[in-house]
Amino acid sequence: MKIDIMEVNVLKALAHPIRLDIVKQLLQGELCVCELCNDNEYSQANMSQHLKILRDSDVLSYRKDGNKVIYAIKHNEVKDIVMSVNNLVRTEIDILINR
Repeated sequence: MKIDIMEVNVLKALAHPIRLDIVKQLLQGELCVCELCNDNEYSQANMSQHLKILRDSDVLSYRKDGNKVIYAIKHNEVKDIVMSVNNLVRTEIDILINR
């Protein structure tokens, strides 16, 4: 697979509100699917679809612990991307407020 396509896949995976929310929850550390579902209004089926997209784009890793599936951010660079976007948006909001 070409590197530019891989880059686009990561950015597309992060560009959905639900998936971005999932990644933000995982910034604090590993969570199982049940914990991710409990913290929001998404069904487990919907959550599973979004988690698959994040796994397939190499944003998330997972491991099984008994009956639970535990998810984590696969690479620290993903954390950097999410935090950079958050900082950019906050800077723009500050600029707009202080005009």
